Amino acid sequence: MLITAMLFWMFSYQDASHLVSSKVSLRTQLALMKDPAVLRYCQYYSVVFGGYVALALWMTKYYVGEYGFDIKHAAFRQPVSPCLGGVLRAMGGWLSDRFGPQKVTWGVMWICWVAFFILSYPQTDFNITTTRGVQSFHIGLGVTPFTLMLFGVGVAMAVGKASVFKFIANEFPDNIGAVSGVVGPAGGLGGFLLPILFGVLLDITGVRSSAFMLLYGTVCVSLVWMHFSFKPKQGKAVASVAKQSA
Repeated sequence: MLITAMLFWMFSYQDASHLVSSKVSLRTQLALMKDPAVLRYCQYYSVVFGGYVALALWMTKYYVGEYGFDIKHAAFRQPVSPCLGGVLRAMGGWLSDRFGPQKVTWGVMWICWVAFFILSYPQTDFNITTTRGVQSFHIGLGVTPFTLMLFGVGVAMAVGKASVFKFIANEFPDNIGAVSGVVGPAGGLGGFLLPILFGVLLDITGVRSSAFMLLYGTVCVSLVWMHFSFKPKQGKAVASVAKQSA
């Protein structure tokens, strides 16, 4: 950390145009916390970043308990890694610059919503009595499709981590630091609380896939919130275009 601090001091520079924002009082910056958009982005980030961190912490244990792997092979199969999240976050920033954060985040949430719905279904064995006797059936994801689907979720969340911050840059250009300082810890808090809640749900239900049920619920909240938050803005945009055409 000391070496990093020295490199930062020697090779970074201060943009004079940014010094204007430093004159904003602390009270003014804290007043931003009353903006509903800040709370909304905290919720989004607690899903894409907090959920990513939680899965990275929890999935090794999940592989051991659900598929019977030893700790070494479980960790090797872990598809949600910090490296993946860091590299693909850059791609998420590029996509957000090109297509806008709303479209990218909306797509990320839908991918996670569908994936978590499928991942939530527990390994199930059941028997049906027919005229031919008792028929046994099994429903559940094998380890390979489970890993591939979890990898897709990891990619989507990594992209979403960047798209959420693109919202902040667009809507709070003069207060990026203050808003980011709230949204960022919200994601970290999600990454801290979710694994604990995964364990609580497992103790209560005995179903390991209850972790994905919880994540499915958090994504549902994000999708509903996004829909009702951006619908008025879309309506205003359409009305503005119609007025200009007239």
